[in-house]
Amino acid sequence: MTTTSDMSSRLLDALAGRPAAWRFIGSFAADWRSALETSDGYEAAELDAAEERLGLKLPAALREAYTLFGRRVDLTRNQDELLTPSELHVYEDALVYQAENQGAAHWGILLSDLGNDDPATVMRPDLADKSQECWEPWTDRLSVALIDLVMSETAIYNGDGLSDATELDDSVLAAFHRLPSVLPARHESSWYLGDDVLLHALGDWWLTVRARTTPALDAVREKHLVGWVNR
Repeated sequence: MTTTSDMSSRLLDALAGRPAAWRFIGSFAADWRSALETSDGYEAAELDAAEERLGLKLPAALREAYTLFGRRVDLTRNQDELLTPSELHVYEDALVYQAENQGAAHWGILLSDLGNDDPATVMRPDLADKSQECWEPWTDRLSVALIDLVMSETAIYNGDGLSDATELDDSVLAAFHRLPSVLPARHESSWYLGDDVLLHALGDWWLTVRARTTPALDAVREKHLVGWVNR
């Protein structure tokens, strides 16, 4: 069983640099879905083809992520989807690498930052008034954004019936241990760990739960008896 202190320590290391970020994602996948395999990544030739099509070089962090886990749909493409190399595109002076599955938002890297190995990321909401749209700061490093992507997409994965979500009741969180924040505080995203369960709270309004077993998930459901999406 992963302890709070162990996961917190590994997460803090991961937030400090990308080699530790990839190690954390590997251990996280093994803990909460299934271990990474060599076939889970794209070949260098596929990434080279994307660079040739786009006429630019992908940052080292993005190439490394695609090589390690880019094909893992369960970890990366449930709601706010990591684009495949063939889907990468440039929009309004940014390389877009992630998109909300209904087009409500996109995440990217400003073209001016592509020379950095682990560049800052930005997010752009899709607004009715296009004149109000702009790229807004997301994370200081791409590796941090990808940690958040894998954790968030795994939390909502329901192919095995071990995830659920509901409107947030703060009283539920009191029974769990808070983990270090992944995203900057302005994004109102927080993570909690319990016995065989991982919880993701968005602001004060939405809770997602990922469990290792059905009984562990049901135990959380019993703390908040209404409104579960998958029950």
